[in-house]
Amino acid sequence: MVGGTGARLADPALAQQEWLAVADVERRPGEREARVRSAAVLDEQTALAVAVARRTESDEVTWREGRLRARRVVRLGAIELSSTPRPRPDPATAADAVRTGLARDGLGVLPWTPAAEAMRARLAFLHRALGEPWPDVSDAALLAEPATWLDLTTDTPDLASGLRALVPWPEAGRLDELAPARLAVPSGSTYAVDYADASGQPVLAARLQECFGWTETPRLAGVPVLLHLLSPAGRPLAVTGDLASFWVNAYPGVRAEMRGRYPKHAWPEDPLTAEPGRFTRRRPDPPRAR
Repeated sequence: MVGGTGARLADPALAQQEWLAVADVERRPGEREARVRSAAVLDEQTALAVAVARRTESDEVTWREGRLRARRVVRLGAIELSSTPRPRPDPATAADAVRTGLARDGLGVLPWTPAAEAMRARLAFLHRALGEPWPDVSDAALLAEPATWLDLTTDTPDLASGLRALVPWPEAGRLDELAPARLAVPSGSTYAVDYADASGQPVLAARLQECFGWTETPRLAGVPVLLHLLSPAGRPLAVTGDLASFWVNAYPGVRAEMRGRYPKHAWPEDPLTAEPGRFTRRRPDPPRAR
């Protein structure tokens, strides 16, 4: 009804009509809807004329399913008569709508690409390791001021770029130095760094043979990298944050166990002087030209 209360109609004939003049309703305690006891059929023109004082027209901005929607709505009290899409609202109105929508639905409704998730993890790591001015990218911080990092002019915002824009200058120029997306290993290969590991340390996974001669554990923003050393098949052999200790104390046992399982790969007695590589001891000959 115009006043906002829902109502049930006992008369099936009246239930088929679009407009009714309700004369008598009953709403019992605890019931969500009222029961219409008496009503008469009304045409739309008369209904709009009778309730003209309750007619309103306003612009509404909402955030639903990760999209910003603006529309002009015409109502008769609580009854929506029509709605028309509108151009994008002013930034302040849009920010309020997004803040409300994200608080209700959560950040998960946004288009989080792998690049965006990786950027968020890198910034979170630097905030933990170095503090301000590296931004807080927790759910609470991002939900508090979405307009500072979320592009409200598009339905497919680039979240990675938006998050990176939170970093002030000159710190922004050091992001790839302090928390690089990839790290090189002694073999010359580069691998992605995982900043979202439960340990809180940046994690780098590489085959053990590619790390021969690597004596000093790399550090990022002062935090030692947690190295996942893998077998030739890519399975974990060891996890260490202290390479020097690993080569002396753990490697001999790994070598004894693995050299028989992977005889085509190098398992030198002295891993500190051995040449790192991605291949077996002897690379296959290239195919001959015919």
